[in-house]
Amino acid sequence: MKAAIAMACALLPLTVRAQGTVTLPKVTVHSPRVANQTPAGAFAMPVSALRFEPQVDLHARNLAEGQADVTIRGGIFENTGFKLGASTTLDPQTGHYFAEIPVAPAMLSAPEIVTGADLALSATNSTAGAVAYGWRPVRTTGAASLAVGTHDLRRAEIYQGFSSGARVGGLRLAADVAAAHSESEGSIALGDHRFERVNLRLQLAGTAAQTDLFAGYQAKFFGWPNLYTPFNSNETENLQTVLVALNHRADLGGGDFFEAGASYRRNKDDYAFNRFAAVGAVHPFQHTTWVRGAAVSGRRTVGELALQVRAEVLADELRSTSLTFGRFHARTVTRFGFVPEKTWNATDGSRTTVKAGATHDDTNRGGAALSPVFEIARAFPAATLRRIYASYTQTTQIPTYTALNSSAAAGLFRGNPNLGRETSRNFEIGASGAIAGWSGQAAVFWRRDDALVDWTFRRGVTARAANPVDIGIGGFEAVARRSWPAGDVVLGYTALSKDADYRGAAVDASFYALNYARHRFTAAFTFRLGHGIELRLDNVARVQAANLLRVTGGNETIVSSAGLAYRPGAMRGLEISLQIDNLWDSDFQEVPAVPAARRQVSAGAAYAW
Repeated sequence: MKAAIAMACALLPLTVRAQGTVTLPKVTVHSPRVANQTPAGAFAMPVSALRFEPQVDLHARNLAEGQADVTIRGGIFENTGFKLGASTTLDPQTGHYFAEIPVAPAMLSAPEIVTGADLALSATNSTAGAVAYGWRPVRTTGAASLAVGTHDLRRAEIYQGFSSGARVGGLRLAADVAAAHSESEGSIALGDHRFERVNLRLQLAGTAAQTDLFAGYQAKFFGWPNLYTPFNSNETENLQTVLVALNHRADLGGGDFFEAGASYRRNKDDYAFNRFAAVGAVHPFQHTTWVRGAAVSGRRTVGELALQVRAEVLADELRSTSLTFGRFHARTVTRFGFVPEKTWNATDGSRTTVKAGATHDDTNRGGAALSPVFEIARAFPAATLRRIYASYTQTTQIPTYTALNSSAAAGLFRGNPNLGRETSRNFEIGASGAIAGWSGQAAVFWRRDDALVDWTFRRGVTARAANPVDIGIGGFEAVARRSWPAGDVVLGYTALSKDADYRGAAVDASFYALNYARHRFTAAFTFRLGHGIELRLDNVARVQAANLLRVTGGNETIVSSAGLAYRPGAMRGLEISLQIDNLWDSDFQEVPAVPAARRQVSAGAAYAW
């Protein structure tokens, strides 16, 4: 297991039995459905554990830790929301930076993929799904790791948590810190990177309540040919992200809770279309965004009803040297959701639950939207079929500034200041259960996205354009898991079909909305081989929809990641590891026209205390 997993939890002592076998400690991983939690080519970020997540299709530029478009259920990068505790974290310039979350995974819970009716009371301004993280309790533990690899990779991470016996109002005082650095020449020419991250968190925690105050900074420079444009240019990104967050959560019992949070995020982006071009005093593509927000959510049982509520306000601002053609550069976004639910208990122990409510989205730069939320579910006790449900949910969002404020007539990115609110309507039925040691879940869904903002390509035009599209998406997804003493298996499958109408716009290809896998299989294997040795394999096989922008790799591929770890029983806390990303050296372009990252091998050592 990789070093960042060791940093994510308090390690129990290894037990060396008389027979010479070693019992590995119980740990909490970043995602229970992914075998290799950390990458081979950089230090771990929250997005790292999503690379092989069955319910997420991640499209990377350079490394996933460089720039990652996180898509759920056939959506695009801007349809997916991210939530830390109570608060939505986003970037108003572009969804390409939604996953720029400068937090060590050791401080966060495993990611939860939120879809369907649950999305209505999750991240603001998202329509296809959301990735939700909680704040992990701090314990007195620490770890440090070093790794080197191909392409001149050098990586180092350190984490230290301290939980004191001091009490403030009956709550325990704790704190943790983390720092990480990685650099590499890159798996292809001019694909170099240099990343740094530092974190500090203070925590007050009790039996059923926890308050966290967090501050984090992350700096990322990386290059990649054709990073965003298919015009054979050597592009670079230089990002600096600051996040300050305050979060309080109290669990009230019986599924009831109260959570509130406030956050401040600043993201500075200096993009170069040609890294070798002379740059004047004013950089041609320099953008800074600020987002300030506050959110409150909760569930409270009152008599026979459980009342669920969420309210959030986000205020953003943009300062840019090129995104200057729109109608505004600051706005406020609000969401309020109220969804009561009622449960009826049957004499056989089964339960029927109905949720019915609505959300209200508004902004001072456009109209508001009232969206219904409905779900009916039936749960069965100790049965093979544990739960079935049907739901209908409407969600909405507003476009980002790159789409709204780019010039409509010139430049590399052609915007549209008249783009309006996007509306998504989702209907699904699903089930979960267990049989013969396997547990799993499956859903069939149909979603209609109206006025979705897509970036498109037209032959003979040296630019990509923001165009609204009405698109129908039909899909099926399933995840199954089983564990044995000697290992774990997690299998996933998603099938998608799409029908798009660009409202008469001249479109020859789509970078995002029509860049999807018609069939996608994932398989994660963990083999506990004994004597402190563990082998982990992640695999994804895909049959991609045809796209004329994809010039290498075809439309079918298998991408794998392999990790081998050894924990010598005589040296408690030490781990020696070897990891390979893109094991088969696939050249499949996850984003059309963007070169694939090639095979990366790294070896390292970590020590946890």
